[in-house]
Amino acid sequence: MKTLLYSVPFLLIASSAIAGSCPQWTVGDLVIDAAWSKATIGDARPGIIYFTVTNTGAEADNLTGIATPAAEMPMLHETVVTDGIASMPHAPAIPVPANGSVSLAPGGYHGMLMGLTAALAKGDTFPATLTFERAGTVEIEVAVEALTAREPTCRQDAS
Repeated sequence: MKTLLYSVPFLLIASSAIAGSCPQWTVGDLVIDAAWSKATIGDARPGIIYFTVTNTGAEADNLTGIATPAAEMPMLHETVVTDGIASMPHAPAIPVPANGSVSLAPGGYHGMLMGLTAALAKGDTFPATLTFERAGTVEIEVAVEALTAREPTCRQDAS
């Protein structure tokens, strides 16, 4: 019985550590992690991609493009609020500062997926290719979360 009591806290800590770790991809000095999207209601509405880019290098870079077979027209956008009205203009590039990071997240920069080839369903994944001005391209895998998600599952138990 004592062994079981000592084992339960260890298992809880281990499962939290596993749930709290997100997949990562590296290209040059850049590390991309926590790539996620929200489920969609059908394929008529656009989808979205979020992730974080950390630059471990001494030179800034720019995210200049996104491609995926999940959408006919993936684009980089930024949510901008002017006089209380939100808009999502196209962003020709998203700056990634030297020795810094940028998060594509709700309410800010994001990848907009126009012309979905199929609805995005919770639990699915799809590939996306990110293009950076200096570092080049990297293929990532995007996890589809619930329509109401505010962050990826892999970060929900992270401390």
